[in-house]
Amino acid sequence: MDIKRLDTADPGFYSRLDELLAWESVSDAGVNDTVRAILADVRRRGDAALLEYTRRFDRVEAATARDLEIPAARLRRALDGLAADQRADLELAAARVRAYHEHQKADSWTYTEADGTLLGQQVTPLDRVGLYVPGGKAAYPSTVIMNAIPAKVAGVSELIMVVPTPDGAVKDLVLAAACISGVDRVFACGGAQAVAALAYGTETIPRVDKIVGPGNIYVATAKGMVYGTVGIDMIAGPSEILVICDGATNPDWIAMDLFSQAEHDEDAQSILLCPEPAYLDRVAQSIERLLPRMERADIIRTSMSKRAALIRVRDLDEAAAVANHIAPEHLELSVADPLALAGKIRHAGAIFLGRHTAEAIGDYIAGPNHVLPTSRTARFSSPLGVYDFQKRSSLIQCTPESAAALGRTAAALARSEGLTAHARSAQYRVDGDAGK
Repeated sequence: MDIKRLDTADPGFYSRLDELLAWESVSDAGVNDTVRAILADVRRRGDAALLEYTRRFDRVEAATARDLEIPAARLRRALDGLAADQRADLELAAARVRAYHEHQKADSWTYTEADGTLLGQQVTPLDRVGLYVPGGKAAYPSTVIMNAIPAKVAGVSELIMVVPTPDGAVKDLVLAAACISGVDRVFACGGAQAVAALAYGTETIPRVDKIVGPGNIYVATAKGMVYGTVGIDMIAGPSEILVICDGATNPDWIAMDLFSQAEHDEDAQSILLCPEPAYLDRVAQSIERLLPRMERADIIRTSMSKRAALIRVRDLDEAAAVANHIAPEHLELSVADPLALAGKIRHAGAIFLGRHTAEAIGDYIAGPNHVLPTSRTARFSSPLGVYDFQKRSSLIQCTPESAAALGRTAAALARSEGLTAHARSAQYRVDGDAGK
């Protein structure tokens, strides 16, 4: 396999790296036009449009939109019907994710200044959230757990899940995860039409305040278009992993870690940084030997041929600098002292410390969220968390004394901006009864 080899000592290294990192959404004018038309149609016709698109795209016949709702009893049956070990795995994952996210809960706070002015912040959960879960051949119970549990920990009153069921195929694992995670209502619909239903509301599906969860290019485009009407979590790009290794980890482990992201799709990205050229050669050999055994070998081969790289760095300090430039979704620090190296990392969605911490642990069971910023957005974004489902309102309360003291300055600043009503509003509290 032809995997790119880069060296930080080569002229133009960062230019070549940026070319490798560049990723353009496959959304084009055709996709945009299709999604825009679907959104407008569902917004205008509600349930009728939703039913038409569900018949057309998912081949699901439903007399009314109410027939698309999967009842809570069906979720419970899916959970109760799981094999004991499968149920135990889901429940353990959910418990660990819930325990981790409990630590993220923010509380309201206030303080009172010497003149009696009370200032603070009131934290409240969102009222209603929509969760999009991909459907079809694959089942993604981990997506349900990672998106739903932080919302419920935050205190979201109603969580509405949409999941496409092509040809009526329903994945019990997904429904069981919804039951475990506390999802309130589930509807069997997907695509841009489901995003529209969540964003604008229909006669059956209530309008939400925020939409989270991954989907195909039509779903991602729809989420981008409804942003502003509702909040969204992010527009996610292809999955990516960056591994920094000192050359002492079993090369088969590293090769498989690179595969773990490459197998997602052909646009996924896997990069290894190491100061030892001979070790990069050993990992390349492991890749060649292990790849034919992989079930998704064709996808991995395409991904790694297009977007992977084995990069020699001068030392681990330079590896940290390159990592900060890349700002990866997943960063493995497969080195002797990972905590020391982690202290030099400023931009990464999730950091996996040490040789024994596979990124896959974070995807399913560790506890931190696996919904992470991609495409270098870790420079300014964070993993999905409880804070994404909470709002903060400022609290301000003046006493008569502080209103007079602060009001003089506020009035003066307002006059300097030419805002007379602002100035008089503040001045009235300075003058008291004389302001009438």
